[in-house]
Formats: sequence, C-alpha cells, structure tokens
Amino acid sequence: MSAFSLIPADVSISVVAGICAIALLSGVARGFSGFGSALIFMPLASSIAAPRLVAALLLVIDFVAAAPLLPNAWKHADRKATAVMVAGAFFGVPIGTYFLIRLDPVTTRWIISGFVVALLILLLSGWRYRGKDHPLLSIVIGGLSGFGSGLAQTGGPPIVGYWLGRPIASNIARANILLFFGASDSFSVVSYAFTGLITWDALRFSCLVGPAYAVGVWFGSKLFGRASEALFRSICYVLIAAAVIVGLPTLDRVLR
Repeated sequence: MSAFSLIPADVSISVVAGICAIALLSGVARGFSGFGSALIFMPLASSIAAPRLVAALLLVIDFVAAAPLLPNAWKHADRKATAVMVAGAFFGVPIGTYFLIRLDPVTTRWIISGFVVALLILLLSGWRYRGKDHPLLSIVIGGLSGFGSGLAQTGGPPIVGYWLGRPIASNIARANILLFFGASDSFSVVSYAFTGLITWDALRFSCLVGPAYAVGVWFGSKLFGRASEALFRSICYVLIAAAVIVGLPTLDRVLR
C-alpha cells in the first residue's frame, strides 16, 4: 500500500504535509508537558482541512497512543470517584459530537477557537479546585470535558485542573485522569462512529499522520529533564495562543 492511497481524495499533498507538521509539533508538546496537543492541533489543522476529519483523526491517533497506559491506570485509580466524572462525559460527548456534525465548518472553527482560548486562560490561571468533592460538581466537570472532547478533542484542562487540585497522591490523580480519558475516548469513538465521523478516509489517514505524532511524543519525552519545565510550558502556552490566532477564520484571506 502506497502512502498516496492513505490520503483522502479531497486532501492535497500540501495539506497532508501541513497536518503532519502540526501533528509533529503537537506531539512534542504532549510528550514533554503532558498536555496541549489538541489545543495546538485542532485550531491549526481545522484551518486547512475539515474540522470533522481532523477531530476524528486526532481521536484515532490519541486513542491508540493512550491505550497501553490504561491497564496500569486501572490498578491505581480511584475507580469510584472516576466513574462519577465519567457519568458526566457520557452525556457531554454526544452533545459535543452533535454540534460538530450539525454546524458548518466555519462556525465550528469559531467555536473551537473560543473554546481553546477559554481553556488556555484556565491553564494560565493555574486553577486547581481545592474545595470539597461533590458528586454533582464532578458530573458537571466531566460533562464539560466530554463536550470539549466530542466537539474538538479538547477536554483535558477541566479534568486536569480538577484532579491535580485534589488532596490525593499524584500517582492516583494521574491514574484517574488516564482512566477518565480512556472512558471518554471510548464514548467519542462510539459517538463518532455512530454519526459517521470515523470514516475509512480518517482511519487510513491516521496511518500516515500517526507516526508523525508518535515521533513528536517520543522527541518531547526525550526533552523532558533537559530543559526547564516552566520555560517549556510557557512555550506551549505561546504555541497554543499562536495556533488560535493563525486558525481564526478571519485570517483565511491573509494566511491561506
């Protein structure tokens, strides 16, 4: 099978090169800091290809990359607390998916840009929830994260901000986050497949873009410990902000 057979018919070679470069860049951010891949990938990739295609593409490559981490997360997670939050995602993911398939691409891009800006502000604020653990609050945060995942695979910051602020061991918090997204991504796979977003084009294309993303994650993980984490996180924030600006539909006539 040639590389050309993996490319959707309506996607040009220049767009393929652009998406692979974006996947590499977002993978580096993910490998080093553990966050930011979707917040960089979605605004940029959706500005040169259909948001439906790139959301499905990111879901597939990230789902495959995270799958090996789930067995260990299952062992260490607080499964009862995570299940409450997963209940929120069960409703949030289909709602986000509904908006993704119903809205026209330009409107979707505006929503993605606005959502990413809100999440970037959340990350910059350093917010951590340190109050009491209420089931209703957990469901709401899980639902918000699920909505972001269904719409644009950008559900990370609310969950990360919540769990890292809880008075629990860091390894349990990390396991909770991994287990939540294992469940949330499973909901997204079902929701995307049911609505026709996961197509053969997306699956074949993921075989081409996935290796670029994997190389980025590997390279980013190798950088960890060799550079200041605070500096690199600042660079990630700048990249996310730049991705939002470059991805704005208003700039299409100038940049594309």
